[in-house]
Amino acid sequence: MEIFLIKSLQFMLAISLLVLLHEGGHFFFSKLFGVRVEKFYLFFDPWFSLFKFKPKNSDTTYGIGWLPLGGYCKISGMIDESMDTEQMKEPAKAYEFRSKPAWQRLLIMIGGVLVNFLLALFIYAMCLFTWGEDYVSPKDMTLGMEFNKEAKALGFQDHDILLGTNLGEFKDAKADMYRGLANATEVYVLRDGKKVTVNTPGDLDLLGMLKNVPPFVVGYVPAVVDSVTPNSAAKRMGLQKADRILSLNGKPVSSFSQFTYEVGRSTDMFTCAQTHADTVKALAAVVNVERQVNGKIDTLTLKGQFDAVSSGGFSPFSKGKPMRLVLGYMPQQPKYKVTHIDYGFLESFPAGVKYGCKVLSGYVGDMKYLFSSEGAKSLGGFGAIGSLFPSQWDWHSFWLMTAFLSIILAFMNILPIPALDGGHVLFLLYEMITRRKPSENFMIWAEYIGIGILFLLMIVANLNDILRWIGIM
Repeated sequence: MEIFLIKSLQFMLAISLLVLLHEGGHFFFSKLFGVRVEKFYLFFDPWFSLFKFKPKNSDTTYGIGWLPLGGYCKISGMIDESMDTEQMKEPAKAYEFRSKPAWQRLLIMIGGVLVNFLLALFIYAMCLFTWGEDYVSPKDMTLGMEFNKEAKALGFQDHDILLGTNLGEFKDAKADMYRGLANATEVYVLRDGKKVTVNTPGDLDLLGMLKNVPPFVVGYVPAVVDSVTPNSAAKRMGLQKADRILSLNGKPVSSFSQFTYEVGRSTDMFTCAQTHADTVKALAAVVNVERQVNGKIDTLTLKGQFDAVSSGGFSPFSKGKPMRLVLGYMPQQPKYKVTHIDYGFLESFPAGVKYGCKVLSGYVGDMKYLFSSEGAKSLGGFGAIGSLFPSQWDWHSFWLMTAFLSIILAFMNILPIPALDGGHVLFLLYEMITRRKPSENFMIWAEYIGIGILFLLMIVANLNDILRWIGIM
């Protein structure tokens, strides 16, 4: 419960900040051009508000709604999510949105997106200035990587040290590395001290690379015990620190990834168990380990049962609830060289811009996967976004996540969907090019359609969260 509250608090704080500043962008340009803003709200307020006030001599009511799905800035003389069509039946007034030149209306519409994008760049710059940048380069991962069978079919081998591709050198082992592998036609690796070129098709399925079990490539982590969880199956079996796991239930294991894969196989058997005997068989865990005793290496066989674990931690098996099997140990992580870069105040701004543009480019490039069946399943709602925040309060992680969400908010809002800023921008560009305004009736129906599309996407995304939570997806 504590972890849930910490993640929820970070999510609400980040979203509230981003929504206020986004709507503040619309507010700023509206005031700049003399357009009246009737309401400025955090969250939506159908039927009633949690809080509202109207300063003396002000045309704007400020408030907090009860429906936490964003916020809005109600601009006079504009067809927006408030669907105030009665106002549009009256003659246009000088202070209304519709009476202003098209270029001013365009700036009002892109104001929110502009603020979100600039905010993300500023946050990235300040994070680099405050904390610097830490990363482990793949070329410094001396144990190399571990590849699945699809990668090995292309010519990769376990313990290959990734250097780069024909598109450039790998900086770190994060998302950009996978994108590089997916789009490259040549991948350069260090194998047995020699540089080797692996030819790749140049159009690998990035989503499949990440979602396959095991993944296309992961850092090689030996199956050596670093710590054992108290009251876990590993503790009861007698697993100890520095034990090297050789096999699990008769299957050879040389890495933590292989161990995790074999545990997953047992979980599948457990999930599909039809009888008590099937359940007992799936829960059985036989682990062969190497252990140093009195200066000698002994091979031991440890026997026990997996723990059936829910998202809440160790618990007895409860029928009807999605469970997974765990042994309860953490592996020893390789000690690799960490590259640290400090940035001065002025240096941080171009570095932050470069970082933010790279994040945006990667996000936009990945959008094509949304139109695949697997991509649609990967779509996440509030639960998926909230889960991205750290389980402990960490300001560095919080601000990096907030900047990332700000970029997402900017990009999503500029999409040419009616009811979003991008939809209004599209119609304004049409007006500026053709010198003709779309009819108000057309704009009303476009807004209805846009709201319908947004609600449908929101339902699908949050339904995916629920299905993942109950173990169906």
